Amino acid sequence: MSTTVAERIVEELERAGVRRAYGIPGDSLNGLTDALRTTEAIAWQHVRHEEAAAFAASAEAALTGELAVCVGSCGPGNLHLVNGLFDAHRSRVPVLAIAAHIPGAEIGSGYFQETHPEQLFRECSSFCEMVNTPDQLPRLLDVALRTAVEQRAVAVLVIPGELFLQACPKRRAGTPIRRVPRVVRPADDELARAADTLNGSERVTILAGAGVQGAHDEVVELARALRAPIVHALRGKEFIEYDNPYDVGMTGLLGFSSGYRAIEKCDTLLMLGTDFPYQQFYPSKATIVQVDIRGEQIGRRCPVDVPLVGDVGDTVRALLPLITGGRDPEHLEASLAHYRKARRRLDELADNDRNRTPIHPQYLTRLISEKASDDAVFIPDVGSPVVWAARYLTMNGRRRLIGSFTHGSMANAVSQAIGAQSAFPGRQVIALAGDGGLAMLLGELLTITQNRLPVKIVVFDNSSLNFVEVEMKAAGFVNYGTDLENPDFARLAEAVGIHGRRVERPDDLPSAIDDLLAHDGPALLDVTTARQELSIPPTVTAAQAKGFTLYTLRTVLSGRGDEIIDLAETNVFRRLFD
Repeated sequence: MSTTVAERIVEELERAGVRRAYGIPGDSLNGLTDALRTTEAIAWQHVRHEEAAAFAASAEAALTGELAVCVGSCGPGNLHLVNGLFDAHRSRVPVLAIAAHIPGAEIGSGYFQETHPEQLFRECSSFCEMVNTPDQLPRLLDVALRTAVEQRAVAVLVIPGELFLQACPKRRAGTPIRRVPRVVRPADDELARAADTLNGSERVTILAGAGVQGAHDEVVELARALRAPIVHALRGKEFIEYDNPYDVGMTGLLGFSSGYRAIEKCDTLLMLGTDFPYQQFYPSKATIVQVDIRGEQIGRRCPVDVPLVGDVGDTVRALLPLITGGRDPEHLEASLAHYRKARRRLDELADNDRNRTPIHPQYLTRLISEKASDDAVFIPDVGSPVVWAARYLTMNGRRRLIGSFTHGSMANAVSQAIGAQSAFPGRQVIALAGDGGLAMLLGELLTITQNRLPVKIVVFDNSSLNFVEVEMKAAGFVNYGTDLENPDFARLAEAVGIHGRRVERPDDLPSAIDDLLAHDGPALLDVTTARQELSIPPTVTAAQAKGFTLYTLRTVLSGRGDEIIDLAETNVFRRLFD
């Protein structure tokens, strides 16, 4: 009996190390789902929305570094994958999406559910092609897999539904498609040029991003040799913040003043594996040395004086012997002193504050960090949970912190937790969910129970689109359209088979978190948190100060002056105008 296209796809995915496929069945996918039914090697992970399938695959790929797969039926089914695939593609994780299509003979006729997925997915992928005949499949599948794995990107195969059941021609099997180990570093002359620049600088600061993964010790040793403070971008936090005597915190809109200062005061900024996007946080006067494995990324955010194309670990190992000592430690010592002061101020905001309600989100996040396991996976929703995660979660080299940090989509936390927990069923996975993000893909609570995933969900329940409100305030707008009328999420969770608990007072929080994390199965903790708790960036521009002033005046004139009174009671707001 001949092998069908669907069976060949399943065989090759198994050889590539794929262990599950996320999706929702549909008639155009029947051939593929039936092939998955007959294999024990690849599990079908049923979700309630295809967007969650793509987010789940993105999280699995981020944690394992291996290829993950999601699928969608024709038309609306695979269109729902788009948002999650944008996240995977921009996060640079290897994901294959299989997008079923309408019958091939009907393409172009305006058929039921017709779209043109080979066009629609092109922007969120590095490879996107339609398989028109079974003869194309073996080679295009290899190309798609190789592209996803080697470029750490999304690849999409568009396949008309009837092709899944057709006989597939044989092709000699090569080696299973896995990422090929390599050493990538700049040429010797370029390394010498970079070393001359760094050796001639008195005040070097390192900005570390996600590209420092696997190079923690080398980067710390380079900082020691250069006497350089290390600032991290959000995606670099989990890889460089821990066991690092040169850490001075994060910069950017979510960071704090010490990171901003260490960059602004340097005479040379060494960028390691980062595509940090906010130009206003780069130094106004400094020489820039940038290391990135993707040469096309260099100079995208600021002018670069010394470009180095290579893997961070490989490059730093080759660079270290060229670095000379004898540098004055004043810049490093001043940066570390500033960091200790900034860190102390942040920690002051994370106290119980005499059982005051609503609960400070800083206090909630600090407790979660203290009580979570040493290898926990934290996944914050985009918005204020990301701010608190960036500032109050402690990394240790085993913990992971993933999220929609580049694409910036709401509703990522629970969906990505599904992928993380599916890949690591025995590991503690904690979704830090915003109330808006949780509600957006609320049906994924059913995915958690149906797949028996012991995900732990903490809801930052402030009855608002909180980060949007902060952005409105900074721009001078009166908050409008951001109110959320929420249910009791704990009772809602109980209704779908998830252990639920609601907490409104800080004194009850420690035991509630203990209960959440100890529960044998999925659990949700609904915490009423302060709505007016501002997350001020490390430097406030004149435009932002003006915006807050305009917001204050407009809010009073609109008859909502009570908001100003509530806001004025927050420590962060007072410090903004100190």
